[in-house]
Amino acid sequence: MNALIIHENGFDFRQAPDKRPGNGEVKIKLKTAGLNHRDLFLMKNHETGNHEFTLGSDGAGIVTEIGHGVRSHLLHAEVIINPVLNWKTVEDVPAVPDILGGPSDGTFSPYVIVPEENAVLKPEHLTWEEAGVLPLSALTAYRALFTKGQLKKGEHLILPGIGSGVATYALLMAKAIGATVSVTSRSENKKQTALSYGADRAIDSYGDWNEALNGEKADIILDGVGPALFQHYLDIMKPNGRIVTFGASSGDQLGFPIRSLFFPQIHILGTSMGSNEEFADMLELVNRCGIRPIIDRMYPLSEAAAAFNRMREGRQFGNIGFRLDV
Repeated sequence: MNALIIHENGFDFRQAPDKRPGNGEVKIKLKTAGLNHRDLFLMKNHETGNHEFTLGSDGAGIVTEIGHGVRSHLLHAEVIINPVLNWKTVEDVPAVPDILGGPSDGTFSPYVIVPEENAVLKPEHLTWEEAGVLPLSALTAYRALFTKGQLKKGEHLILPGIGSGVATYALLMAKAIGATVSVTSRSENKKQTALSYGADRAIDSYGDWNEALNGEKADIILDGVGPALFQHYLDIMKPNGRIVTFGASSGDQLGFPIRSLFFPQIHILGTSMGSNEEFADMLELVNRCGIRPIIDRMYPLSEAAAAFNRMREGRQFGNIGFRLDV
């Protein structure tokens, strides 16, 4: 199978060169990989003249070769990949996280080479499909909810625009610790699907939120939408509430009265990706609570264009992935 290569004219499938792992690295034969909005962003914003590289941040597979200095027990191990390459501790936040799949070669390929510390033993209760789509979105959701948002049992979380990988992981994680979760969507089907996965309420994104929530305010809102819905947030926050923003699918320019933050002491917090420490903590939660990713669809890599279109049009509920061993 060829790798999915991004280049100055778009993307296509090309033969990837056969490489050996270097000092402290492992080579992984991939079984599955996950598609993220980051992949769409890279395709859209790839500049003419930049070097070619293989897309893909998420993946799971079997270690087939180890470099010098790597612990021998990893050889032939079943692993998932932590895609964040230069962020070790929670406090040591890099200016820009270095993420697998741009500019370094990623997981939309038969093999990938990563640092030893980024190859983590696969949770036994997860299938290959579930493991392959877990890493980046689950890590983003974990940091947003718990490191930045400090979500606690019994608090009320609102997830606007339910359907993305991050939002669906946040739903599962929040319910696992005993939080109340309300979601919003324009899609009746997505609202009903969210309820089937444990959401306590599902409301219309463009309706009257106060009325739909029966006046119940939010402790925390996890925002991946941005300006299209942001004004709703300020009307339904509890004093000392937290808005944690990880994305901006409707644009990145906000306009709102800043005085609306003063008296209720509203916190607006930015977040993205996460550290090695948080990746380990996220896996511990997944293992302890038996959390399983919600898979929207799995495609053969040869049908990447269809997968990209499904994500671009916002039709998915959960994670989109690729099978690489077919």
